[in-house]
Amino acid sequence: MNVTLSRRKFLQGSVALSIVGGYNASIPQLFSKETKKIPLSYRVATLCEMCVNKCAAFAQVEDGIIKKLDPNPLFPKSKNMLCARGDAGIHSLYDPDRLKYPMIRIGEKGEGKFKRVTWDEAYEAILHGSDKFKGLQQILDEEKNNRSTIGYCAGEGMGEHTFKEFMGGLFGSTNFVNHASICLQTTISGYSLTIGAYGKADLENASYVIMAGANRAEAILTPDTMDMFKRTRGRGLKLIVLDPRYTNTAMHADKWLGIKVGTDLAFVLALTYVVFKEVLYNKEFVSKNVNGFEAYKKHILDNNYTPEWAEKITNISAKDIETIARDFMANAPRAIYYQGRRTAWSKQDFQLRRAQAIFSALGGGIDIKGGIVFGKKLPLDKHIVEVPFYATNKPRIDREEASFVGSNGTWIGFRNMIAEERTPYPVRGMFVYKQNPMQSVPNIKKTKTMFEKMDLVVTIDILPSDTVMMSDVVLPECTYLEREDPVKSFSGVEPAIVLRNRVIEPMYESKPVIQILKELSKKVSRPLFDLVVKYDKAVQKNMLSEDLEDIYEDNNFNFTLAYKHTQEEINRELIVDEYGESAYTILKEKGVFYPHMNKYFKKLSENEYQYYPEDKKYYTTPGGERIDAQDTCIDEKAIASLKKNLGTSSGKVEFYLEKMLQKGIDPMPTWHDELYNETPQGKFKFVTGRHAQHTQTTTANNIMLLDVMRENYLWINKEQADARGIKYGDMLEVKSSVGKVHIKAYPTIKIIPDVVFYVHGFGSESTGLTFGYRNGASDNLIIEDTMESVFGSAAMHETVVEVRKV
Repeated sequence: MNVTLSRRKFLQGSVALSIVGGYNASIPQLFSKETKKIPLSYRVATLCEMCVNKCAAFAQVEDGIIKKLDPNPLFPKSKNMLCARGDAGIHSLYDPDRLKYPMIRIGEKGEGKFKRVTWDEAYEAILHGSDKFKGLQQILDEEKNNRSTIGYCAGEGMGEHTFKEFMGGLFGSTNFVNHASICLQTTISGYSLTIGAYGKADLENASYVIMAGANRAEAILTPDTMDMFKRTRGRGLKLIVLDPRYTNTAMHADKWLGIKVGTDLAFVLALTYVVFKEVLYNKEFVSKNVNGFEAYKKHILDNNYTPEWAEKITNISAKDIETIARDFMANAPRAIYYQGRRTAWSKQDFQLRRAQAIFSALGGGIDIKGGIVFGKKLPLDKHIVEVPFYATNKPRIDREEASFVGSNGTWIGFRNMIAEERTPYPVRGMFVYKQNPMQSVPNIKKTKTMFEKMDLVVTIDILPSDTVMMSDVVLPECTYLEREDPVKSFSGVEPAIVLRNRVIEPMYESKPVIQILKELSKKVSRPLFDLVVKYDKAVQKNMLSEDLEDIYEDNNFNFTLAYKHTQEEINRELIVDEYGESAYTILKEKGVFYPHMNKYFKKLSENEYQYYPEDKKYYTTPGGERIDAQDTCIDEKAIASLKKNLGTSSGKVEFYLEKMLQKGIDPMPTWHDELYNETPQGKFKFVTGRHAQHTQTTTANNIMLLDVMRENYLWINKEQADARGIKYGDMLEVKSSVGKVHIKAYPTIKIIPDVVFYVHGFGSESTGLTFGYRNGASDNLIIEDTMESVFGSAAMHETVVEVRKV
């Protein structure tokens, strides 16, 4: 979020917020403006929204119906690939259970009883409430215009920033929580603080990869996943997989190690011990690009983090640890300890990610081909919207729940404070967009309690999720195939700009989120400004010399000023101002643009393409040392050892973080026995994960994907299942300290003893979902609300469960 000072300083503290927003009300420009006739059959470039990867696609429309989605070969990130989820985007559009019109609650909260209303009636209910719930005006009046009394949350998506800019910028709440703390927060932070950014694993060119707990063959089938598996098992890439399960990823690996849950940090520290003890690291890279090397080396050796020490903790042999450490460094710099794409696993997760980044850096595999690369991001022009300043606002409630709580918050900390009634001021409402906290946050009972305590819950969604059932006002958003979203620049070795065009007009009464916010602004801006006048002393003072209408307009309390331009107009402005009219024409037609695309792009074979010539790819970031490309005799290790320009404050890899000491956090990765919980006799550690055919809970009702994977099963070690008389398909009760589920059994030798697993995304309790309702089991019903203490992320593999046949 790019915030700058506003030019209007009539009221002290007014700010300007840089956004990409707006709404395009027109059909894609596929026909003559003169004839105004929509062709019966046409094709539109769009962008998938079925997972985080955002693959490019072409939608084929016949008689107003989307018949087919095909991959768009022009996008370097998706490389002419569309997975099962991408194909199933059609069902999201035509799902019979879609939210079709606005609704307000008429039953008890959570009962799922709503009545159909007009859009204006829905906005009116948000402002003034009903006989069942309170509205914004009453709540804010009672809280003396503290806008932070209304929290808001959002899931990942191209409309997330548009929603954030309304709620955080225009409306003014500080209490935002998103998917970060139940996803990648510790990983991104750990890598960013250590090497300057999360980066991307260059799996296409790596020679050696350690992949721990990341199930790329099942969880996210992207082009780089496929490229990687084309090269394993003796074909150029050696893959080592650490996972308590023998997954499909492990099946493609050269070696699988069934590591004990929660012990990964001990494994990495032992690898590092071998590298220091045997002096296997890249000395030149370390001398030019590392801060705190000697301190970390002493720390590792003095603590005696030997392979023998780690073997007792991890259940991985000392010999294997030694071999992996040596092989990794022999293949460096084209060697990667894969960063991971998942949530925190344990209480020690932040230090685990730091240790992984440091280990990769010891081989010089940072900012180099075959290692962790940062690439380049093509710039976009900015669209500025000015937002008001609220003197009556209070800071976010959860800022002390962890050592570092940023603007994305900590979901568990935020939720628990409200549910346990220990907030510094009341949080009485919630606006929810593209997220399902009732199924995505550990310990569902507490999430339900949080919503029950709120006076107003407004949810913008496509389907009647479990969170919709806890809402007071429900607003139907149209699907990604029915809207134009903000243009987006994707960074990488082969950067590109992409555009999601609208394919068909929104069905039913659904609308894009930007239009919803524009219309809501018309309803609430002036009444909510009256509360500013009532409680803001700075405004009251300025009323003595200025007209009230001027204050309202000039200081951005009129939210509607943010929505003067359509999404199409804003997208065009951002592209044309930066790259010219021809670039915008290419982007609208082809969905993808990058400089010299017409020159660089070539089809090499049936399904192989060139996007950038090899010498034009961004394997290294600017600002560091360079070697003459003509000199072909230079060793890769020497190239790796060149001085880098990393994104840390020093431009170097930070082995030692001084500022962590101020918060009582270890400045270097350190193992703590007291933070590791052994599994009690007769019980199991529960782990969860994703499946390639499902995306969190958003596909729980997608019949095309359910046809591929109908429900989830509990993986349990076969020997332990046999001892309990458990057979395939038996119904089991899995019980933790916070809840219990019933789920069918899958006894298998492909999971280590004392661990059980099932896939996330099932077990919805929403009666509005025909196919998802009570299908399988929800993992967050039994996952305990344990946080790692540094960033407040959910530590989802710390839960101990009991399993019995029912």
